[in-house]
Amino acid sequence: MAHTDHRTMRHVLRREIAGTIGLLTDEQDFRAMRRYRSFTFDDHTTYLRQVETLLKTVAEQGGHTTVALFDPEEYAEYCAETGLDPDIPSSRTRYTAELATTGPTLPYDGRPLAELVPDLVDEAVRQATWEYASTLLARLGPCASCGENIGRAAFARAADLLLRILGTAPPGNRHLVCSVTGTPETLVAVLHADDEDADAAHLDEAEALEFTTVLALGIATGSPGGLVMRTTAPGTADRVYGWRLRADGLDPLTAGEVFDAYCTDIESGDLISPESGVDYSEPPDLGEEGPALRHRH
Repeated sequence: MAHTDHRTMRHVLRREIAGTIGLLTDEQDFRAMRRYRSFTFDDHTTYLRQVETLLKTVAEQGGHTTVALFDPEEYAEYCAETGLDPDIPSSRTRYTAELATTGPTLPYDGRPLAELVPDLVDEAVRQATWEYASTLLARLGPCASCGENIGRAAFARAADLLLRILGTAPPGNRHLVCSVTGTPETLVAVLHADDEDADAAHLDEAEALEFTTVLALGIATGSPGGLVMRTTAPGTADRVYGWRLRADGLDPLTAGEVFDAYCTDIESGDLISPESGVDYSEPPDLGEEGPALRHRH
């Protein structure tokens, strides 16, 4: 009887354990892991199918699983730094546990992997963009003339501008895109804001942090770039407007400039037919701004 009770208790406790699985999302990463003898899968499609079955089984049993993006190159570096043998399952387990706290992750919510994987990849790109932009901001250091930290001042300006942009936007769903092209790598950040409940706009904190950091980098470095917003609300035409980044803030784009930006293919430069029911317009006045950034690097 006691043995049965112990087994029952262990079964109950097992449901209390939250797990993380490191997922190889593409064929190239999967092939890279096949060089390890202890990695026994030989087909990526079968591997994904088995992972999905496992996730569903755990969920049906009341368990919670977080899905992390497993990067073979970073895994090899992790094993080299920690002195672990990369060709044993326990090393992959330890690396996956590390991902749970530092890497891009998403909770498994019952969706098919075909739907979850793109979101996981987007999360990884967003985190990498934020880390890269943050590093570049930190490297700017203090202003040569006043001693103020350039990165922190630019971040404060960017946060203020974002609040003004959202505060002057028409009600509905807002989709914002900020791009900075003058840094060593082109950076793009996306932010979604929703105020359909007539309350304050709902923002994803991680999205907002990345977006503000990329905007701050463009402002601090005076790099070419822009910020465009599209608002959507029931019963009205979608509205699109935006700004050009400048060294101390934003300059409004004309309706024609916004139209050209939206109706030109980024890669080929070819013209794209404009969408019907979309109003390309000039942005609203953002109101009084703080003092301009005039730092010297």
